Amino acid sequence: MLEKPSLIRRIAIGKLVGLFFGLIGFLIIPIYSPDEGLMFRFAFLLWYTTLGAIVGMFGVMTYHPVLKLPMPWWFRSGLMGGWMNFLLVLFIYDKLAALIAGYLGTNAISPWWMVLEGVLIGLVCGYFATRLGGEGKETVGR
Repeated sequence: MLEKPSLIRRIAIGKLVGLFFGLIGFLIIPIYSPDEGLMFRFAFLLWYTTLGAIVGMFGVMTYHPVLKLPMPWWFRSGLMGGWMNFLLVLFIYDKLAALIAGYLGTNAISPWWMVLEGVLIGLVCGYFATRLGGEGKETVGR
């Protein structure tokens, strides 16, 4: 199925998978938090699309130059997804806490669980990007 590894294909597939998860958030947010505006919903849509693109781009780096260790697709993808959602929680902690409280009706769940969600979404993006777009230096072409 994979003719030739391609970085552009990796990024496009990562963006499509991220867009899928972003659309889910875009459509579900008003159900549980009708007070949130359109800007907040579009932020989620674009955030996960960007997360997918970054996971796709990071597929070129299969070896850590400083630690001299191989980095398999699941490590790279999970790391980038978790890091991106860690930043998301840092930026909008209060809004996420209100969104989760509206969803569950309680403040018992911390917004920091979004980091784990980022790891899982990063893994899905990375799996499809690697499977359909290849990985390593070969994706860049010469």
